Amino acid sequence: MTPTRFEGICAAAVLLLVSSGGVRAADKPSSQRALTPDDYYLTQSLADPQVAPDGSWVAYLVTANDREADEPRSAVWMVRWDGAERVRLTTPANTVSMPRWSRDGRFLSFLAAPAGSETRQVMILDRRGGEARAATNVSGEIADYSWAPDGRRLLLVVSDTATGAPGTAKQPEPESKAPKPIVIDAMHFKQDEDGYAVAGVGQHLFLFDLKTQRLDALAANAGTNDSLPVWSPDGSRIAFIRTRERGADQDGMSDLEVVDASAGAAARRVIRLYSPNSQHLAFSPDGSLIAYLDGLEPKYNAYIQDRLVVVPAAGGAPRPLTGALDRAVSSPEFSADGKSLVVVLEDRDTQVPVSVAVDSGAVTRLYSGGSVITGLALASGHLAVLASTDAAPFEVHALEDGKLRPLTAHNEAFVRDVRLGTVEDVHFKSRDGTEVHGFVVKPAGFVAGRKYPTILWIHGGPNEQDEHGLSVANYSPPFERQMLAAQGYVVLAVNYRGSSGRGSKFARAIFADWGHKEVEDLLAGIDYLVAIGITDPQRLGIGGWSYGGLLTDYTIASDRRFAAAVSGAGSGNQLSMYGSDEYILQYNHEIGTPWQNPSLWIKVSYPFFHADRIHTPTFFLGGDKDFNVPIAGGEQMYQALRTLGVPTQLVVYPGQYHIFTRPSFLVDRFTRVTAWFNRYLGVAP
Repeated sequence: MTPTRFEGICAAAVLLLVSSGGVRAADKPSSQRALTPDDYYLTQSLADPQVAPDGSWVAYLVTANDREADEPRSAVWMVRWDGAERVRLTTPANTVSMPRWSRDGRFLSFLAAPAGSETRQVMILDRRGGEARAATNVSGEIADYSWAPDGRRLLLVVSDTATGAPGTAKQPEPESKAPKPIVIDAMHFKQDEDGYAVAGVGQHLFLFDLKTQRLDALAANAGTNDSLPVWSPDGSRIAFIRTRERGADQDGMSDLEVVDASAGAAARRVIRLYSPNSQHLAFSPDGSLIAYLDGLEPKYNAYIQDRLVVVPAAGGAPRPLTGALDRAVSSPEFSADGKSLVVVLEDRDTQVPVSVAVDSGAVTRLYSGGSVITGLALASGHLAVLASTDAAPFEVHALEDGKLRPLTAHNEAFVRDVRLGTVEDVHFKSRDGTEVHGFVVKPAGFVAGRKYPTILWIHGGPNEQDEHGLSVANYSPPFERQMLAAQGYVVLAVNYRGSSGRGSKFARAIFADWGHKEVEDLLAGIDYLVAIGITDPQRLGIGGWSYGGLLTDYTIASDRRFAAAVSGAGSGNQLSMYGSDEYILQYNHEIGTPWQNPSLWIKVSYPFFHADRIHTPTFFLGGDKDFNVPIAGGEQMYQALRTLGVPTQLVVYPGQYHIFTRPSFLVDRFTRVTAWFNRYLGVAP
């Protein structure tokens, strides 16, 4: 990590230049240039909007890829609610995250490593002026934090160090000191980016007094992991999630607990719940209810359907609010009067905020336009969101009376200078008659009646969806599809069975049957484009990342029509992933153990065990530190095709996890991807 210093609040306001929404690619002037992998350096990703308690400003995080430092660097910004000015508050650094307002709005805090340190602390900026200062000095990694309602304390989620509990500044170990063996005693023992779960090292809650600098353990309990705490409105209690494993326990569940906000207090369980994919807790304004998200039983854990539930904070029967909705929701926040909750609803190619009535569960859409909306922030009656279209990356917007009002324009120059392909919805039927949806990205200058080389670019998950939005984050299928279209390809994205946003039945259709119905849906999409005359059937490519890489392996082992393939962070031998990746909960409950169901494990591993059916030249790639889908998955398939004499190549990126962070590797990765397709599909740059 690179030490950095932080700037105080800028004296001069920066006027906002904002557009009224997404710009249609077809309407852009011809002077615009084509998108290239190098554009990773020009885009900026926005995240974590936070509305000030009085509603006057919105703080947020901006991340850009620094070419010279070869790392992503983030800075805290804030924009006035009327959009008149926006101000950068910190110097960009690779450790900056989590902007948070104090409850009185006087201070804005964030996580960062102070100059000369590699350990992130809570940094505090006084809005009246001055430099950021380190408020904490703890030795463990701060995973989360929040201000107490009285503004005098911070609630910290801190990971233990291998040498003891947090509390003092970390002392550097002598360079000659030999590394210690990694002792493991947990079922879920590895996690991408976090590494191995060392025995005796967990994540716990601490109260930090800003005046006395005293750090006290809260709800201490050896052998547990505590996360996602929220204060009650009066500051007397804290609700949080407790597990025995890192992540969900092996029964697929976790505990919602409440503890008094005082050192040494004992926590009590409110309810044991199925761990969702992205938990978020919220107290009602009067403190009587806690809203949470409930997941699915373990055998369906991989097929997102998180449901909104409220439960009495004192304990009692839970009350589901969105059980009949048949869609996943996330990020619940109570309205000021406590009569409703605002959540993000994932539904058919988009995400939108909706209001859910606490008494009846009635759902009211808060937006019906064409943007994808995420990142809700609610305070003082103001709702700030992140919104994107097919032609405009995510920016901070105010959502008022069902309409979006842009507050930021960090990607305006990029959108203005680059000509993007047009995105169109397509619908077609799969082999068994199932209705399937997808997107076609047509290259700039597309000529009707001409047949184009076509690339099927597959989203990961499988419990994700391709949607109308242009994320420019490091792993972004929409951005990658646009880069392929800039090479002159038609690009197809398919929301195959297993994808989210279409209800439980659609998602569970692939249960314990991976690589079957998804492949039929993908091939049906290609058949559709060939039938309507867009696609040249002799020049087909296929590729994807993560589960998109897996489906690439499955598809080329099932069908020979593709002239080139790219399998990123994928695997063909799922049997070899048992115990080497991080999905043991899913495997044990959905597929069963290999010794119980060896034939099923062989069945879902058919790309490797039937590698002799593959004739497609295939490019494999991944990061050497990936614990999500270890690089061995690509190495095995590469070795199999090499043995069989099928044209293949393997590129391993050192120091990279499942999602790459080194900018030069992002550029290199997609430069190689496009070169591979150009080589076999015959498309000139």
